[in-house]
Amino acid sequence: MKNIQLLGLLLVVAGSFLPLVHVPIIGNWNYWKLDHYLAITCWVLSACAAFGLINSSAKVVRTFGILLVLLFAFTLLAVKMQSLEYFSFVPFKSWRETFAGVVKLKWGWAVEFLGAILMILSGNKIKNK
Repeated sequence: MKNIQLLGLLLVVAGSFLPLVHVPIIGNWNYWKLDHYLAITCWVLSACAAFGLINSSAKVVRTFGILLVLLFAFTLLAVKMQSLEYFSFVPFKSWRETFAGVVKLKWGWAVEFLGAILMILSGNKIKNK
C-alpha cells in the first residue's frame, strides 16, 4: 500500500504542473501561475507527506493528504471568487457571472484530487513500525 501512497504523492506533485485553469486569450495556468504561495504550500505539504512515506507513518501521510484536499478546495473557491472580482466593473450581476464563467477549470484538478485521495484511502493497510 505504500506504493499506492507514493503514486498519489507523485500525482499531486505532477498535477501542480498540469493545466488547472483556462483563461481566454491568456491561456492555461498551472498552480504556479495561479498563485505562488498556494503552489509553495502544495509542494511543502507534499514534502511533509513524503517524509511520512519515508518513515512509514500512515497517519502523517493521511493527515497531509487531507490537508492537500482542503488546499485544493480552497484554491477552487479562490479561483471562482477571483474571477468574479475581475469583472466587478460590470454593472449587472448576471453579466458578471457570465463573464466569470468564461474562466474554465481544466483536467489537472482531477489528477490533483485523485492523488490526494489515494494518499488518504490507501493509508489504512500500512503497518507502523
